Amino acid sequence: MPPEIGDYPYEVQVAFFVHDLLPDRFEGMSGHYMGKDMSALGTMLDIWEVQDRKTIVYFIKHIEARNSSSINKKAERQRKASKTKAKGGINSANLRK
Repeated sequence: MPPEIGDYPYEVQVAFFVHDLLPDRFEGMSGHYMGKDMSALGTMLDIWEVQDRKTIVYFIKHIEARNSSSINKKAERQRKASKTKAKGGINSANLRK
């Protein structure tokens, strides 16, 4: 059973919260996920009166790395699936590896 947000330490919970508030960035032509737009991070940390900013930013970067990887892998599987489907072949891109 995966852990719930309440199972994490306070700093990690805050990092997830702030991460979710940041807007996503996508590359225009390919739709490739570029990650979160961190330009508003300082403002978010100020608004929510985050004290331990270094720790929160550290966790946000870890969350972002895993999130970006997951989103891009999923998008790649979907692109392969639609490409295979368009060719009329077996749609094996959606099979779990």
